[in-house]
Amino acid sequence: MELPKIAQPAVRALNSVGVTTLEQLQNFTEPEIKTLHGMGPNALGKLKAAMAEKGLNFKEA
Repeated sequence: MELPKIAQPAVRALNSVGVTTLEQLQNFTEPEIKTLHGMGPNALGKLKAAMAEKGLNFKEA
């Protein structure tokens, strides 16, 4: 599933760790994604909402 529309710095941050789909976010914890350079609270919120809509979750720490 495609990533939601988020700011380009956040997209680049995700791409830097190989994430291009919502499913791939399940391989990371929320703190891991939150600490990526370029990932802001707005983008993280959109990602979490999109994941929840699809029944997906971040990896447990």
